[in-house]
Amino acid sequence: MAARGRLVKGLTRSRGPAYLVPVTEETLEHRVQAALSSQDRTHAVRLTIDALGPEVLGFLFARQTSRAEAEDAFSLACERLWRGFEQFNWGCSLRSWFYRLARNAAIDVLRQRGAVARRAVPLSQAPELRELADKIRTATPSHLGSARMTQVMALREQLSEEDRELLTLRFERGMSWAEIAEVVSGPVAPEGQQRETARLRKRAQLARDRLQKLAREQGLL
Repeated sequence: MAARGRLVKGLTRSRGPAYLVPVTEETLEHRVQAALSSQDRTHAVRLTIDALGPEVLGFLFARQTSRAEAEDAFSLACERLWRGFEQFNWGCSLRSWFYRLARNAAIDVLRQRGAVARRAVPLSQAPELRELADKIRTATPSHLGSARMTQVMALREQLSEEDRELLTLRFERGMSWAEIAEVVSGPVAPEGQQRETARLRKRAQLARDRLQKLAREQGLL
């Protein structure tokens, strides 16, 4: 039973890094806001990429079937983070906003087959931040582990990008359904939030059920 439980958990685990945010969200946001108050946008972006970059890139690895697409999307998301900080109104958490930028960048990269990412030179106005983003991108492995887990990950890739992202955000990142709605659906009016979170919860459960069914058919469960 213990081995089965580990495998079921593995079904929803992405190929991202094993480490997540080294500071609490509250501490990170306090530091970023202090940097912005001091008119130091470069430091604010550095703090954000350093703390959240690895897990955001891991999310993109889980969402995209191509590592190259995930890396292009990450570079584009970092560019948009740099350009968009002055317009960010803190209507959601910093973490949710960075994830939303990454998700939208992934959609744009896929839609235009990388043309968007190639046109935008990542953080071109801040070379030191570009180096940080590139360091995170190249240091994050696409490790799959054992042959058994390789099979599991192959099954996971049979799901749609949207289903994979829901599984990653909920079961690996541990986001609340309200946070997931912020990432996936953008700002939701209060009267529609309950309906939207219920929709996402149902979709995630269906995706998880399908993944487990595929695993049973392959003799992995």
